[in-house]
Amino acid sequence: MDEAVFQDAKRLYDFLSDCPPPPARADFLLVLGSHDLRVPDHAAALFRAGVAPFILCTGGYGKMTEGTFPKPEGVLFAEQCVKQGVPESCILIEDKATNTGENFSFSKHLVQDRSIKTGIAVCKPYMAKRAWAAGTRQWPEVEWSVSAPALPFEEYAPDETALMQEIELMVGDLQRLKVYAEKGYQAPVDVPGSIWAVWNRLVDAGFGRYVLR
Repeated sequence: MDEAVFQDAKRLYDFLSDCPPPPARADFLLVLGSHDLRVPDHAAALFRAGVAPFILCTGGYGKMTEGTFPKPEGVLFAEQCVKQGVPESCILIEDKATNTGENFSFSKHLVQDRSIKTGIAVCKPYMAKRAWAAGTRQWPEVEWSVSAPALPFEEYAPDETALMQEIELMVGDLQRLKVYAEKGYQAPVDVPGSIWAVWNRLVDAGFGRYVLR
């Protein structure tokens, strides 16, 4: 991969991943489904550390898992959490959501009978800003923070094919921060002009597969 493209992608990854650290305790963990099984591993580690008393795994099939996952993301993530030592009795499952907003809005109805004021969204590193923005708008009764596996850009993708895919997803995600905030689906996130310049260069370099037209 061209070094300039790699460095631009790293800047975008670092921006999208940058969120304040979560609190030491929260009322629950909302584990956002995706194609990355390192996310439920991270959620299980948080649970074992006593960060929250229960986990809600959310996700149906998304654009990366439709036709590739044998079960909905929320189901597979829950199974992975159990493998990592989380009791089944401490896990709830939402298995219909197909996007980040639905992860929050669909999950909300599963815990209406509980007193929940704080939540930690557990997600891929470069979903951190979108997770916060979606949760803040879709489930405003909860004070949201975000936690993700501590993976630098250089270590996130296992090979160049996965890296190219990751860049395409990040390019789409940055645009959605702006577009979905304008539509009222997410809370606004300030994106510096220098990051939009990175975005434009990556689109021009051919990474616009998930750009909204």
